[in-house]
This record gives sequence, C-alpha cells and structure tokens, in this order.
Amino acid sequence: MSTHRTNTHRTNTPPNVTRLLASRAARMHRKAWAAVFAALALTSLLLGAFGLALASAGLGHARVERYAGADLVVAGDQSTRFTAKPWGSDPETATAGLTERVRVPRAALKAVREVPGVRAAIADEVFQVGVRGDAATGRPWNAAQLAPHALRDGGAPRHGREVVVGEGTARVGDRITVRASGIDATYTVAGIAEGPGAAVYFTSPEARRLAGHPGSVAAIGVTADPGTSTSALHARVRHALDTAGLKSVGHRADGDGAGLRVLTGDGRGGAEFLHVAPARAGMLALLGSVAGTVVLIALLVVSSTIVQALQQRSRELALLRAVGATPRQLRGAVGREVGRVATVAALAGAVAAIPAFFGLRALLDARDALPPGLELPFPPWLLPTPLLTAGLTLLAARLAALIACARTAKVRPAEALREAAPGRGRQITGLVLLFLGVSSAGTATLQHGEAAAAAAGAAAVVLVIGCALLGPWIAEGAMRVLAPPMRRFGGAAGHLAAANCTASARRLGAAITPIILVTAFVLVQLSAGATMTHAAGAQSRGAARADFAVTAEGGLPEGTLERIRKVPGVRSVTAITQSTVVLARRETGSPRLDRLPVLGVTSGGLARTLDPGVRQGDIGELRPGTVAVGRDQARSLDARPGSAVTVRFGDGVESRLTVVATYDRELALGAFLFSREQLLRHTSSPGADRILVAATGTAAGALRAAAPGAKVIADPAPERLEPEDRALGEVVTVAAVGAIGGFTVIAVLSTLCLITVGRRPELSLLRLAGAGRGQLRRMLRLEAAATALTGLAVGTAVAAVPLLAFGAAMTRSLPYVAAAQVASIALVVAATTAAGTLPPAWRALRGRYPSQGR
Repeated sequence: MSTHRTNTHRTNTPPNVTRLLASRAARMHRKAWAAVFAALALTSLLLGAFGLALASAGLGHARVERYAGADLVVAGDQSTRFTAKPWGSDPETATAGLTERVRVPRAALKAVREVPGVRAAIADEVFQVGVRGDAATGRPWNAAQLAPHALRDGGAPRHGREVVVGEGTARVGDRITVRASGIDATYTVAGIAEGPGAAVYFTSPEARRLAGHPGSVAAIGVTADPGTSTSALHARVRHALDTAGLKSVGHRADGDGAGLRVLTGDGRGGAEFLHVAPARAGMLALLGSVAGTVVLIALLVVSSTIVQALQQRSRELALLRAVGATPRQLRGAVGREVGRVATVAALAGAVAAIPAFFGLRALLDARDALPPGLELPFPPWLLPTPLLTAGLTLLAARLAALIACARTAKVRPAEALREAAPGRGRQITGLVLLFLGVSSAGTATLQHGEAAAAAAGAAAVVLVIGCALLGPWIAEGAMRVLAPPMRRFGGAAGHLAAANCTASARRLGAAITPIILVTAFVLVQLSAGATMTHAAGAQSRGAARADFAVTAEGGLPEGTLERIRKVPGVRSVTAITQSTVVLARRETGSPRLDRLPVLGVTSGGLARTLDPGVRQGDIGELRPGTVAVGRDQARSLDARPGSAVTVRFGDGVESRLTVVATYDRELALGAFLFSREQLLRHTSSPGADRILVAATGTAAGALRAAAPGAKVIADPAPERLEPEDRALGEVVTVAAVGAIGGFTVIAVLSTLCLITVGRRPELSLLRLAGAGRGQLRRMLRLEAAATALTGLAVGTAVAAVPLLAFGAAMTRSLPYVAAAQVASIALVVAATTAAGTLPPAWRALRGRYPSQGR
C-alpha cells in the first residue's frame, strides 16, 4: 500500500520537480546559458532575415511604368520550356526566362480590337536609337498614352520628320540628329513629353519602319471601355487570341509552346523589363541555396553549443540520477531549462531579423546588384515571418537538448557518474561521412557548371559534419604531432599543456569543431568565387590583342566597319555584340535549361584582336549557321568541328548550328561564339556598338575620323563576359560570409569559454599541487595555440578537398584565395581562441593563493 502511494506521488509530481530543477539550474549556470542564448539569437536572426528575403523575392515583380495606363498588355512568351522523362519517373518540364524580346504578330492587333469591351488597342514598338552620342529608346507617340506620358510643351508629331522627346533632351523647334540601325536622320522636335528623358517618340509609321519588323509589334496595350472589368476583358482577349491560333513570333523547339501572354496588374511590367523575371528566378535560387547552408551551419553550431553547455554539467545531471531523479524528470528539467533560454533568444533574434533584412536590401541597392525595374515588395503581413523561423530555432534547441542528455537519462544512476568515452558508432559514422564527402568532391571533377559547384558545396558540408563527429580522434592525432615539440620547447608548461590536451581529447575535439567549421566555410565561400574570377581574368588578359576599341552608346554610323578597315596601319578589325542563349540538356535524366552569356563576332582576323585560343577547327569559318564552342562545353556536348549543336537564342528561337571550332578561353569569352550577323537577328537591345582594332599607335586620329562621334580608346580593357547574377552573387556571398562567419566566430568564443569555465576547479587544483600562475598562463597559451593550429589545419584540409575538385572541374587550375584573406582568417581564429581560453581562466589564477570558487 505504501509502495502504491509512493509511486502515485511520483507520477503526479514530475511537473513540479522539473520546474524546480529547471529554475534553479537556470540561475546557477547563467554564464553557460549566455553562450547558448547568443547562438540561438543569432540563429533566429539569420533564419528570419533570409526568410524575409526569400518571401520578398517570391513576391517580386517588374515595375509597371510604360504600361501603367493600360488595363491589359498582350506580349510574347518570354519563357522557354524543355520536357524530358527522368529515369523511372513521369515527364518533367524545366523553364527558363528569355532576356531578348519575343515579338507579337501584327495580326493580334486586329483580333484584340474586335473584342467587345476594348476601348483601344495600341501597338507598341521599342528600339534603340542614339541622340547626340547618348543611347535612347525609340517608340511610337500614340503608345505614350499607355503610361500615360502627357505633353509638357509643343504638340504631337504630325509627319515622319517630327518627334517628341523626353525632358532635357532638346527644346521645341530644335533640329536633332537621331541614329537608328546605324543610319543618321534629322528630325524636328515637335513636343516635350513627361517621363524618361532618354526617350524619342515618332509617328507610328516611322516607328514601324525604324523598328525593322513590319510583320510584328513589341507589345499591344489595351484599355477597356467604361464599365468593363479587367477580369472579364482578360478572359475575352485570351479567348480571342486562342481562337485565332496566334502565337509568339519565331520558330520554337518541339514542346515549347509559345502562346501569347495577356498581362494584368503587376504582371504588365514584365513586358517592359525583360531581365526581371530571369533575375528574380536566379535570386530565389541563390537565396535558397544560401539559406540552406545557413540552416545546416546554424543547426550544427546550436547543437554543439547546447551539448557543450550541458556537458559541463554532466556530473551534476548524473548526480541527480544517482539521488533518484527519473529519466523523465531529467529530460523535462533540461527541456524546460533550454526552452526558457531558447524562447527569449529566438524572439530577440526574430525582432532583430527585420532590420537585418532591410540592411541586406540597402546593401543590394548600394551595390546595384538588382536589375533595373525589379520591385521587391514588403507588405505588412510579411512581418510575422521571423516568428516562424523563431519556432524552428526553438525546435532545434529542444532536439539538441534531448540529444545532449540522452545518455545520462537512459543509463543506470551508478553508471551516469562515469564519463563515457566516444562510442564506436560515432567513429564509424564520422568515417562514413568523410568517405561520402571525398566521393562527392570526386564526383564534382566529372561534372560541369552548377552541377560541379553543387557537388563541391555538398562535399564541404558533409566533410565538416564528419570532422565534428571525429573531433576526439582528430584531437588525439593532432596531439601525437604537437605534443613532442610542446614538451621539448615549452618547459614545464609545455609538459602540462601536452598532458592536458592528450588526456582530454574529447574536450579538445569539442574546441576545434567550431574552428574547423568557420575556417572551412569561409575558405570555400571566398575561394570558389575568387577562383572563377581569377581564372576568367587570366583568360581575358590572354585573349586581349586589340590596340584600340571604338565605341558609341547610340550606335556607330553605317559603314563604320568598312571605313576603319581602310585606315592605314590597321591590321584587323572585329565588331562584337553580347547576348544570351539557352542550352537544353539532361542531367541524370532530368531536363535542365542553362542561360549563358555569349558573344557575336566578325570572324575575319579574330586572333589578332580577340584570341579565343582555338584548339580545333578554323574560327575564320564562323558565319550564320555555324558556331564555335568552348572546350568544356564541347566536352559536355560531345561536340567537335563538323558536328552539330542545338541552341535557343535569347528570343527563344531554336537553331541547329554546325561547329567550326573549339577554343580554350570560355570563362572570359563565353561558352559559344556566334557570327555577329546571326546573333543580331535575335537581339532586341544590342547595347553599345564596340569594334576592336589591331593597328599601329599612330592610327588613333584616323580612327576618330572614320567613326565620327565615337570614342576611340587606346589599350582597351580586356573583353570579358560576366554572369548575369555576378553582382547579386557577390553581395549575397559577402553578406553570408560576414553573417555566418561572425556567427561561427561567436560560437568558437562561446564553446571555448564554456570549456575554460568548466576547467576552473582543475586549474585551482594544479595551483594547490604547486604549479605557478606563470606556468599555468603559459600552459593555457600553448593549449590555445594547439587548438587554433589544429582547427586551422583541419579546416583548411576540409576546404581544400572540394576546392581542388571545383578548380579542376570549372577552371582546370588550383583554387585561388587572396593572401590577405587567408591571413585575416588565421588572425581572427587566433584572437578568438585566445579570448575564449585566457580571460575566463583569470579568476582561477587570481591572487596569491588558489581559490576553489566557481
């Protein structure tokens, strides 16, 4: 009966017992929980900031300017699709955005005008012109009402030789020369319009002639009759276009339906800012990748910090088990204790995530990392997003607490007082992860592009986790190397440091894990981009052969190329233009679309102005219908001179081209070289004309005479194609390295502080045994040096494995990282290790006589 009452009493009291244990432990171990609080707060902050960034990017859209006054916009399909059937699965479809304008057949104009409820359907044209040496946008004047842009002065153009210009360009009555498609013509300014200054408005027939596409239009702006809703009109226009069977202009690949789009609301901006949709998709992928890395590192750091905080109290927890605390009571007490700290820390981090997100936005704006026209909204209902990530932080903390006290809670009370050695299962798991990491790095050497980068990144993460599990054994191996010199050159302090590190391999393993993490992560993030930039720069300098570059923002006059070729002293002339193409391929059976920057060139004498480093074939045979392919891309496509490759140009048109040459310098010049004539057919905004000239130094004056109004630059900067998201990637990488690097440095400091605070009784005992304060200080310095050196060496080795694979796959070179950055990493690690080891021990070393106080 008594036993029954006792058991009943125990069953009913755990909540009170666990609450009492948790509250007393929280008061007794404030310093340990301060380190856990910092780690959890920073985790919540980083997850919240990246969560807000992802949510804002997911809501992002192109700004509506040119068509703000239109109810609907009919535009071409700015996406291309590729469908394939993966192994043993249903067909999948990959989609990629197109950066060149996909045009609308002019027949759509008539179909839209006949739809009931349409008040007006206005054909818009968008083409590049030059005014007084500056680039501007040409449009028909009647399309200005779609914004709407009203007249500020003067009137509308009445015939083909009158124009309306934006503010600040000219005055009413002025005669200006406008260059379109290389042909100069003089126009009279009839009016000044609101809106962008770099705009020239022509009559509709003149705009159609200058655009050069008589059978199509850039877009159709639609306004509705009064009383007609946008949704109803959208359905009618959609039905009319589908019934007429109208599609976007251009031959598309099989399965790549190119229907016309009917845009409303925020979607109307997509017909104006063509680069926004592809850039937004790339931004989401980049932020998702970085956020995934943040989550993995945060979980590793948080788990390590909580485990270390509870490890310092392992004897206390074991004693509770020995005096009768049940496993449930112990788990409940630890869970409540961690939960109290984690709740406050997660909420604090969630609040700080909002200004951190706006700081990231400000950095992106300051570095011009976002494409023009991209709007990233932040509606008020996004504010609670960090609370969701705070919940994830709290969940991670509770799971880490359960793992940390698992052994103490489940073993018999007498066994809980004994310190357990690392298990065999932990060692095997760590070795398996190391093997998987090295295998992933090996796989990266066989891949190309993003697949190689992803495999190398996965290898780094897996290797770091494997090293975390193998920490005690890594520490033992390191001490076999470091202990002899420490004993030989460190005197008595060296003997003490070597003995302590050797005897406490588990403690040393816990200390080096965050150092390995911060070293490997920062090196991989910094070196991956630097390796690509360094290799591309070397290739770009190697390709540079031109003595002069001739450029004009508004386009070069017609016949400039021929006139420059006739200048005395000119050996070779190459005109170049930039665009993008989309390459469809399969990756492990799944469909994939890669958008690649490319160059179009005039091939005659190319090696004298821009040497691509031809390996096979003859680049001089480059003309419409042919292509030259970079070495790595050729290997991936199994292409060689005489074979054929299929690409999709920037406007979605598919073409099968004959390979005439392969070349080496594709990091600088792109994966494909096209005939400039062919690339211009698929380029809606070719940008500034640029001509490279190989000539004697005395030819500069004659070149200026041959290209009036153009800039002639001697010793021009090397040509180099940049990835579309380079600026965005650099900013996000810097932000991620700074945030996560700082986060892991704090984790290093917290972990070492926890370890050193737990050693205070040991240090006091050494003083009682006769060790002097100077000897103990030297011992701690030697231990800190051994910890930092081991962590840096292993972290560097961990980073080297994926980086070597990445360099072999992407650049065929060794990894590159600036010496100053390496020195900074080593300095920060050394300073953090010293700060986490020496100051927390001062209390035990204070005074003439040792103190046993905590």
